[in-house]
Amino acid sequence: MVDVLPLVEARLVTALGEPDARAAVTFLGTDRIEVLRFHEEDLVRYATLGMSAQPMADPTAVLADPVKGPRAELVLSVRAGRADTDKVLRPLAVLAASPQVEGVVVAPGASLDVGGPLWPGAPFTSVLVGEPGGLVADLELDDPMDPVRFLPLLPMTPNEAAWKRVHGAQALQERWLAGGTDLRAGSRRSVPLDTAPE
Repeated sequence: MVDVLPLVEARLVTALGEPDARAAVTFLGTDRIEVLRFHEEDLVRYATLGMSAQPMADPTAVLADPVKGPRAELVLSVRAGRADTDKVLRPLAVLAASPQVEGVVVAPGASLDVGGPLWPGAPFTSVLVGEPGGLVADLELDDPMDPVRFLPLLPMTPNEAAWKRVHGAQALQERWLAGGTDLRAGSRRSVPLDTAPE
């Protein structure tokens, strides 16, 4: 069976340039997850490498299919130099390992909670999974394997996460758009919401 990860890394390098740093995290009972860091002008991007090695399995399935099923990696973009965002490496690796550890399928519109600030002092404890295909194009694999999708992560404040649970991902994204929210700002405030004060 083809080793997916070299192809994934090549796709990331094609889209984002050469990484200037990388870190590896291994959790008990899971494959190694790497997080690569890329700089682009005033942005720093973090991309996971390892989540797509195996397809994500439906948690209700009796047996996980080793070939078929959705595959993904996670990409987070933040403004450089405003906060100690390099501490996001471990939370990102935890999220990337969640399909193996918890049997979840990470898909656009989902909320992922890291159980604490994304990095020291961050106003975000969770992320919204965005739609793939914008920054890094899907990586097609040989049949019968599903393509690898590169899912952008959009940091959410606790108020936004609570509002999203009630109103849905689309409504929150419309709020961000209407408010001109800079989703890459590492210390932004919550977007104004009907049901919760700032």
